[in-house]
Amino acid sequence: MATFRKVKLEDVTTKIGSGATPRGGQGSYYTQGTPLIRSLNVYDLKFDYSNLAFIDNEQAKKLNNVTVIENDVLLNITGASVCRCTSVPNNLVPARVNQHVSIIRADGKNLDGKYLKYALVSPFYKNNLLGLSKNGATREALTKENIENFEISLPSFEEQTHISSILSAYDDLIENNEKRIKVLEEMAQLLYTEWFVKFKFPGHEKVKMIDSGTEYGRIPEGWEVMRLKELGKTITGKTPPTGDLDNFNGEVLFIKTPDIHGNIFVIKTEQTLSLVGSHLQATKLLPEKTVFVSCIGTLGVVGITSKPSQTNQQINALILYDATDYIYLYFFAKGLRQKLVGLGSNGATMGNVNKDKFENLLILYPNDKIRKSFFDRTYEIFDEILTLQLHSELLSKTRDLLIPQLVTGARKLK
Repeated sequence: MATFRKVKLEDVTTKIGSGATPRGGQGSYYTQGTPLIRSLNVYDLKFDYSNLAFIDNEQAKKLNNVTVIENDVLLNITGASVCRCTSVPNNLVPARVNQHVSIIRADGKNLDGKYLKYALVSPFYKNNLLGLSKNGATREALTKENIENFEISLPSFEEQTHISSILSAYDDLIENNEKRIKVLEEMAQLLYTEWFVKFKFPGHEKVKMIDSGTEYGRIPEGWEVMRLKELGKTITGKTPPTGDLDNFNGEVLFIKTPDIHGNIFVIKTEQTLSLVGSHLQATKLLPEKTVFVSCIGTLGVVGITSKPSQTNQQINALILYDATDYIYLYFFAKGLRQKLVGLGSNGATMGNVNKDKFENLLILYPNDKIRKSFFDRTYEIFDEILTLQLHSELLSKTRDLLIPQLVTGARKLK
């Protein structure tokens, strides 16, 4: 069994520090430039690109002291996501971090950066960090001093790199699956854009364009502009009474907005409902392959159920009368974010698009033949995406079982 020695992080790192939000907040973000990593991008052993912000050169220069380099560990230090941890993606170097994320840079001689990442997400160290973050404050937070003085037991550097190589093999497979998923989704997205945005669907040359009298302008004859409620039944989620623990910790997925980030299908959730909790609000149960959209708080995040599930009240879903429309609806919903932001900006600090506003959104609805043809060309793509996600989840579970065994020395290295 490996010999471990206890050290403070300040003694085996060359940098521990967090950044700042540029003056002007979100109003100073751009669609390109230097990436600014925020806490909403950092998940345990995963990086979410969907809300990545960018800053200009002037802002980046002001944050030069928090420039990330390869193998830096990112640790969320404030709020509900405190203690989530991952490595900086190499394709984002040299990004910056804001004040809610800390860079922890291993010295590369006594501490391996990849090993540190796996150690910090293991249950023992995660719970210790969470305990430090509570420190009597109303908002959970970790200070620089907390991190510097945080103690971790380390095997030799060679053993650290051996352990991280074992665990990284799982992450490499997961990353390959994610790349395949991205390519598959882009294939289907290109077809959607070609047919339903550019109107270059099969046989389009012979179809007359007519004025729809709506925001969609001229559309192919035989197509309609409808309200979402004409395509299916809108379901706004609900949370069962939280005081009754019998309502939770079962087999029914209970989807909240953070569960959707970085996923097409939601195959696991942080919180689940028991059969008791699910039956208590049986009308909220969503069938497999139901499209849903976040409509309170972070607006316009879209996902698909992988099996019968429920959502909380921040999410609206549409149970379609024609289930084969789900892929078409998914891509339509992905394009709704700006419209939802406009609808939900009613002077409140948190955006809110209620059920009535959501189900009355207009959607271009092609004729049966074109919709069926689109489904026939894309359903196998989405089935493969789901299969890849399930495979990645299995890999994640195996890796997560190994992490505490390897970083504590309970499992002997071969």
